[in-house]
Amino acid sequence: MSLQAYKTAATRAESPREMEYRLFGQVTRALMHASTLERSDVAGRMDALDWNRRLWSTLATACTDPDNALPQAMRAQFISLSLFVSRHTSEVMRGEDDFSTLIEINRMIMQGLSGQTDAG
Repeated sequence: MSLQAYKTAATRAESPREMEYRLFGQVTRALMHASTLERSDVAGRMDALDWNRRLWSTLATACTDPDNALPQAMRAQFISLSLFVSRHTSEVMRGEDDFSTLIEINRMIMQGLSGQTDAG
């Protein structure tokens, strides 16, 4: 059964934008779950935080590629946001802050990837 699920996922045709949305969704759900764990569950909390930090680091690295099609100003904003995420993640790991800011940032990125805007 799991082999069939893998084959289905592997053959699913996703645009890069859809794949990014899905990945941000998975990481954000992991952060939401980790935020409910006891502080004593260090491994569970750290796994989600590390996954999110690696996602943002990968995004920042992609934004440094001169062949990246995003406008340079937007790439610079993503790199800056990645640095913020890294600093804030360290604060959460030290128990100086909570997960809410990281979750909210990811949700805003997902909203942009989905094409939704606040019309209010």
